[in-house]
Amino acid sequence: MERYRAFGLSPGTVEIVPSEGVRLAFLETGGVRIELLESLQPDGVIARFLETRGEGIHHVAFATQDIVAEMARLRDAGFELVDREPREGSHGRRVAFIHPRSAHGVLLELVEEPVQRR
Repeated sequence: MERYRAFGLSPGTVEIVPSEGVRLAFLETGGVRIELLESLQPDGVIARFLETRGEGIHHVAFATQDIVAEMARLRDAGFELVDREPREGSHGRRVAFIHPRSAHGVLLELVEEPVQRR
């Protein structure tokens, strides 16, 4: 995380997501959120990614207020979804992934953001 401090970024709360086998921290600036992941399982998805590809960008996330509708829309548009239904991600948010095969080699994540009440 020290490298990111050089850009004036500091991590928020650190969270463990047992269902994904990761520890994560978010760095935020100007409406952009960078998620740092650490595998807690030697044979987990993140550990395997690091073993084969090394450090770097793992995925790009997009916020949505209705993840089920967005999954259906993307499926209908021809995207291959990794998840049939949303699963629990960080901060208890529902997430789903789009397979890199249908996104030019990039793993995409949908993250359901809470609806802002006025």
